[in-house]
Amino acid sequence: MGRPQKLPIHTRLSRRIKTIKRILHLIATLGFIGYLPKAPGSFGTLPPYLLVLLFRPDDIPLLIFSAFILLLGVLSAHQAERVLGKDSGHIVIDEFCGYLISVLFLPKTFAYLTAAFILFRFFDILKPPPIRRIEKTVRGGAGVMMDEVLAGIYTNSCLKVWGYLM
Repeated sequence: MGRPQKLPIHTRLSRRIKTIKRILHLIATLGFIGYLPKAPGSFGTLPPYLLVLLFRPDDIPLLIFSAFILLLGVLSAHQAERVLGKDSGHIVIDEFCGYLISVLFLPKTFAYLTAAFILFRFFDILKPPPIRRIEKTVRGGAGVMMDEVLAGIYTNSCLKVWGYLM
């Protein structure tokens, strides 16, 4: 029995590219979460909330992880947008990243983490200036990610002020 023939390089490359695109799509939608019929953005915020609540990571590793998720989010959202359309509600990696940013350098208590969840969703839905403008003007995966990054920064700033006043 002879050795099986190798597929031509362009066929193998094409299959690998399709696999990478599928993986990026799964990352952008957090698997099935982006396809939930109601509130996929809120459900996309739930995994990082639970992750931080359960593991209470130190801030420097959380900052590094957030930067990694941001980079991965830009790449995966860019790819998913090509299939799903501009800033599709199915893309929820941005909520994951934005929530992580919202809790950086804050106490990892239940009260802070829950307040961050609620405030982050508020800012993400309301989109106060300049969030809405960023969402409309920045294209591709960066545009998908940046409005949630800003919502996370708004949330973090509010909670820092709240912590200072209390």
